[in-house]
Amino acid sequence: MVENTDKTQAVAISAKDLPLHCPPPGAPLWARHPRVFLDILKTGEAVCPYCSAHYVFAGERPKGHH
Repeated sequence: MVENTDKTQAVAISAKDLPLHCPPPGAPLWARHPRVFLDILKTGEAVCPYCSAHYVFAGERPKGHH
């Protein structure tokens, strides 16, 4: 997953980043909030309800997911 320092840009997510949750692994302590899992495969994008980070799915969808 690409680290997003500019909150106006979307963070690109690939199949290897699933299941998607925010904050992402390795987020600095000051950027932490309760972990929330986001369903990015339904529409191809998701927004965190805590920090408003915008995630967009890029690449091939994983096999076996609906």
